[in-house]
Amino acid sequence: MTRNRLVGVILVLVGLLVWLLLWEPNGAGGGGERHAPLDLAARPGGGDFTLDSASGPVSLADLRGRVVLLYFGYTWCPDICPTNLAFISQALRELPPEEGARVQVLFVSVDPERDDPQRLADYTAYFHPSILGLTGTPQRIAETARLYGAAYRRNQGTDSAMGYLVDHSAYTYVIDPDGRLVRTLDHATPPPEIRAVIRGLLAEEQVG
Repeated sequence: MTRNRLVGVILVLVGLLVWLLLWEPNGAGGGGERHAPLDLAARPGGGDFTLDSASGPVSLADLRGRVVLLYFGYTWCPDICPTNLAFISQALRELPPEEGARVQVLFVSVDPERDDPQRLADYTAYFHPSILGLTGTPQRIAETARLYGAAYRRNQGTDSAMGYLVDHSAYTYVIDPDGRLVRTLDHATPPPEIRAVIRGLLAEEQVG
């Protein structure tokens, strides 16, 4: 077993253990605590946006030709985000290199106060080197989340040593090579299913 595959397996096992212990059935995460459900947009339509990475601005419009997986979370998230990112990274590792090069994962922080671009870069690299961490002003993040129906809110009523948690929806938004939102994956979608969705969209693009 190669080192990368071994690391991927370990990440998935750790994420699965956390999920089994702390998963919230309503798909909203923070610190394993139960809160009122978050309000989600009924019919998110998707759309272009531009946010900041450690290496500069990243625009969805510049990623045409790739399958994009969009996830909203934050680096201080104790359970939900690590689980999803571990599963996504495992799916990426199981793609042939030529297919992996046509996929981009974007991790948008809903905690811009603490998640600067460099912290996001360090965090996402732990899961997979190609995942891009993005942030921006609170207004730009809110506008981007609204496009995709993502919801989040700061939760001060916690005993967490981190000071506060951010409750957030835990869906992965799948964007096809033409920039269209085509699917929403539930929290902790298994890596084989993620991989199948990606490969299906890549195959459709080749046929088209």
